[in-house]
Amino acid sequence: MILYNVTVNIENSLADEWLQWMKEVHIPEVMGTGFFLRNQICRLMSEIDNGGTTYAVQYYCRSMVDLEEYQRDHAPELQAKHFKRYGEKALAFRTVLEVVAVDVERTGQE
Repeated sequence: MILYNVTVNIENSLADEWLQWMKEVHIPEVMGTGFFLRNQICRLMSEIDNGGTTYAVQYYCRSMVDLEEYQRDHAPELQAKHFKRYGEKALAFRTVLEVVAVDVERTGQE
């Protein structure tokens, strides 16, 4: 499985509105493309005060082939909508991770 991670630092004055827009508009549009199985939004808990709040928006997909098709056919338009709405007030970078294990439990080794 592939984890597509979009880390966004949004100005504090816009953080609440941005989060609501992500939940109500942007993420449903991304999920509507059919390439992702699930998503989650995480807020960075330990960051320096830079006037912004940082979130990691994570999307899970089956394969790199699916992610590459999404990036080619859908991402440019969706990213443009985000940039048009928030511009430089929301700085984003994207990473792609391969999920190699899930819910690994401690085995009693000390």
